[in-house]
Amino acid sequence: MRNARQNLKFLDDLARAATGALGSFSEVRHHLRALVKERVDAALDQMDVVSREEFDRVAAMAEKARLRQEELEKRLAALEGKKTTKKPAAKAKTAKAKSKPAAKRKTAPKKTQRKKKK
Repeated sequence: MRNARQNLKFLDDLARAATGALGSFSEVRHHLRALVKERVDAALDQMDVVSREEFDRVAAMAEKARLRQEELEKRLAALEGKKTTKKPAAKAKTAKAKSKPAAKRKTAPKKTQRKKKK
């Protein structure tokens, strides 16, 4: 029994030491993560990289502009459709105008050239 108690005590001490070591490793891990983040942030600041918030804001603006452009393209197509349906009536009007004789233009009398004497 004594051996078993010693083994249990040894295992209990070993578990405590491992837990303490894991706590220390966890602390080191958090500290290391903070240092790496700090270095990466400093490097990104020097590189002229935009933040995620700014990127999302510009992406939303681009999406809004794209939707507006599509809307305007649809309106333009609808207006062009109306314009093409009105063209035959406009052509008939111009055909009537062409059938009328054009007024004669008055022109200035032609100048005669004089022959130069030698």
